[in-house]
Amino acid sequence: MNIEREITDDLEALLSALPPHLQEPVRRMEDLANLLEVVMDLGRLPEARFPGAEVVLGEAEVTDEDIEYVVSRISEFGDDNRAGIERTLHRISAIRNRRGRIVGLTCRVGRAIFGTIGIIRDIVESGKSILMLGRPGVGKTTMLREVARVLADDFQKRVIIVDTSNEIAGDGDIPHPGIGHARRMQVPTPSLQHAVMIEAVENHMPEVIIIDEIGTELEAAAARTIAERGVQLVGTAHGNTLENLMLNPTLSDLVGGIQTVTLGDEEARRRGTQKSILERKAPPTFDVIVEIQNWERVAVHDNVAAVVDSILRGIATPAQIRSVQEDGTIRVEQVPAPLPTERVRERERERERGAAPRKTPVMSRVTRIYPYGISLTRLDQAIKELHLPAAVTKDLRNADVVMTLKNYYRKKSAPIKEAEDRGTPVYVLKSNNILQMEQVLATIYNLDVQEDPLDQAMRETEEAISQVLNESQPVELAPQNAYVRRLQHQMAEKYKLGSRSEGREPHRRVKIYKE
Repeated sequence: MNIEREITDDLEALLSALPPHLQEPVRRMEDLANLLEVVMDLGRLPEARFPGAEVVLGEAEVTDEDIEYVVSRISEFGDDNRAGIERTLHRISAIRNRRGRIVGLTCRVGRAIFGTIGIIRDIVESGKSILMLGRPGVGKTTMLREVARVLADDFQKRVIIVDTSNEIAGDGDIPHPGIGHARRMQVPTPSLQHAVMIEAVENHMPEVIIIDEIGTELEAAAARTIAERGVQLVGTAHGNTLENLMLNPTLSDLVGGIQTVTLGDEEARRRGTQKSILERKAPPTFDVIVEIQNWERVAVHDNVAAVVDSILRGIATPAQIRSVQEDGTIRVEQVPAPLPTERVRERERERERGAAPRKTPVMSRVTRIYPYGISLTRLDQAIKELHLPAAVTKDLRNADVVMTLKNYYRKKSAPIKEAEDRGTPVYVLKSNNILQMEQVLATIYNLDVQEDPLDQAMRETEEAISQVLNESQPVELAPQNAYVRRLQHQMAEKYKLGSRSEGREPHRRVKIYKE
């Protein structure tokens, strides 16, 4: 198959929205086809950005009048501080001061590139649900737009795009022609993306739903609901690789979710594993994972369930590498699996001898943990109690993993966003206590940490009570049965704290708080 690409960018529409003294310098640039964005920050020189280069546009600093000139010629900014130009794919993002006044603009060029899915067209045609991964700016949204057009126009399927930031189908009520005959549903605010996903499948009978940037538990749950109804789902998510996704507690459900299972002695001996193992909880939401390395090269995991199971068993499963050659043809190669690690070989030798496997951690070198919003004292104590080769680092760039609380993760604070962009695994704690930290550390090191479930629940309750008394913030405990929840309520009452049960079985749990 030969791939031919056609690029349309409506660049004149974006240039016309810039102040007049900036329009001509941009138009005179030789490499205009590769222009990424124009940046205007109050009191600084305006810049045009290209891949690997930045060009200053004149010697006059950006003024309030310059910013107002642009703002008056584009659509209104939404809750995500993004606006656009009607019937184009250009995106204008605002930076505001503490009073809400706009002090900076990023005017990003939006391009519809036809022909980008040739490298995975056979997978798109198969009807399988596809999840695309890749670093920011690698072309995930561009490829999604082309998927929508091909499925709607070439295969006459009923395609609905859930367009949260109007990046797929452009600004305004009339979608950009780049999506073909696909229909587009706009989202009032990013926090309602999951609700619009469900609305799309319930109200409009789609055969395909396209969704960009699945990033929360609610959106992951909505994606599963859509897939269970037999609708083909094509989307993107944070993370560069399948392994990153598996380590993300919020999004691992997209590939089936990960749970710890305790085996009996006989079963552990038969399998040649330790007693506590990691297993996939459910069928994956997506059938195929496509890791986009660049427009010319992707890695494809065609059977997500089988690949996830293999990774959890410590068996490397190679991805299929597809690349576009200079003549436009596609080269497909299967990268050979790496040789087994010494740990895997030792496990195989023990299985042959019939010996009980040793409980050794996955990582033997020191793991550098970047804590964000959690207690350093408790983390140090958890590391010492488990006798792990781990250390706390204050430099995110040197971190192997990040550990944070659920509320910080949901807010997508800058360090969390940077970690995800770097592909650094982020572990999310439900509460800021030692038990939660030990559980996450045990997951990281694949440890067999066994404790009586009732003792574990009571210890978690004691730590939660201490945390509520010290910090006056409510703490949500892990789900328990009715008997354990009654004991937890009694403990909270003993310390004159309020408590209530929330959620439905089997996920019903106790929340402790100051009354």
